[in-house]
Amino acid sequence: MTARPFAAGSTAVRRDVVDGRIWTAMPYTVLADDGTTLTMTARPGTESLAPASWTASQRNDDVAARKRGIDDLATGSWQLDRWVWRDTVVVSRFTAGELYSVHRFLSPEGRPLRWYVNFELPYRRTAIGIDTFDLFLDLVITPDLSSHSWKDEDEYAEARRLGVIDRVTHRQVELARERALAQLGDRTGPFVPDPEAWALPPAGELPVLPDTVLSTAAARWG
Repeated sequence: MTARPFAAGSTAVRRDVVDGRIWTAMPYTVLADDGTTLTMTARPGTESLAPASWTASQRNDDVAARKRGIDDLATGSWQLDRWVWRDTVVVSRFTAGELYSVHRFLSPEGRPLRWYVNFELPYRRTAIGIDTFDLFLDLVITPDLSSHSWKDEDEYAEARRLGVIDRVTHRQVELARERALAQLGDRTGPFVPDPEAWALPPAGELPVLPDTVLSTAAARWG
């Protein structure tokens, strides 16, 4: 049975899942959902779960710790840590069947900072949100859509080397890269000029992770 769309204002949890195990989990506030395109937002102060290697890299500016995370993923030896989203408001759009989601980062006051295309497996709806898996590669775009740069290509290459990303998925990513660049160039899809769709959402109560996610993740404080 297909999961029903989430109501505007409700909480939906985006999880990265590998072999049935949580890699990340973050609660969002739903802005709109038509059953195909899910638009959500997250704000500073939102508590999430992430690999301990990643949180260590963020707290200590430790690049080596971030790279160790890919090794941990390949061997299935990662631990989870709690992380609090900070500094920016993000409006995120997830489209069914697509290998990337699109995010617009804003300052808490609403100033556009950047666009971000996150390459990931097509999402699967669950009772509490969506499950996917981040494929490491990202496309960072200036606020006015005039220029872009690729991010974390080295991590993507390492994930391929370790077998985390197989040949079939790599080919799908290559095609998705072409689609994303075509949409950006043509100003279609998520890049259609629509200030209201990507505006700063109104403030509200922060979403929280369900107890079931926290308990199954066996999270710990870092």
